[in-house]
Amino acid sequence: MKRFSGLWIAVLLILLAVCSALLAPPEKTLGERARLIYFHAGWVWAALLSFGLSGLTGLIGFLSRRSNPLSWSIALQRSALVFWLVFLPMSLWVMQVSWNGLFLAEPRFRIPLHFAVIGLLLQAATTLISKPAISGLANFLFTAMLFLALQGAEYVLHPQMPMLNDRAGTLRFTFFALVLLLSGACWSLAAFLMRPVQPSSKLFPNVSL
Repeated sequence: MKRFSGLWIAVLLILLAVCSALLAPPEKTLGERARLIYFHAGWVWAALLSFGLSGLTGLIGFLSRRSNPLSWSIALQRSALVFWLVFLPMSLWVMQVSWNGLFLAEPRFRIPLHFAVIGLLLQAATTLISKPAISGLANFLFTAMLFLALQGAEYVLHPQMPMLNDRAGTLRFTFFALVLLLSGACWSLAAFLMRPVQPSSKLFPNVSL
């Protein structure tokens, strides 16, 4: 019952985030449709923050062999991946709203799509291997590669976020409220998905660390 409360908290926080997005000021060109873009951006940030926490706790768990960081790393990675997979069709919707068409070669759609596939394959592989320490290290490496890839990604049709502009005003506070609520939802989902793990002192059978 306690675990299921995490799922309900996640749903509640997402609903609150939707309400917050509806309170965001419209944009001069896109009008009220811009609120969908704000929500979409907050969703992406929540997934990225969760990937970052997963990578950090994964590295800590890998180095220390402590079960708690490894449990959180695995749960956060899976929760962030769920958010990431939802973000992809949301991106298509945002493209249609913003550009009245789809541009699938856009780097900030293409790179996340590639990493969604990599993330799914990585989760399948680490689940089969069933070595929490390896999962923690894999989560750290995945996060590092994702952040490096996004840092070098070009902005083609994808605009840079106006929320970070000094003149954003109310929009900036609304956006960070969205990020906070959606991050809380992602972490609550991780609490629902978390299972205790027992780290092994060996990375591979018959091979000492």
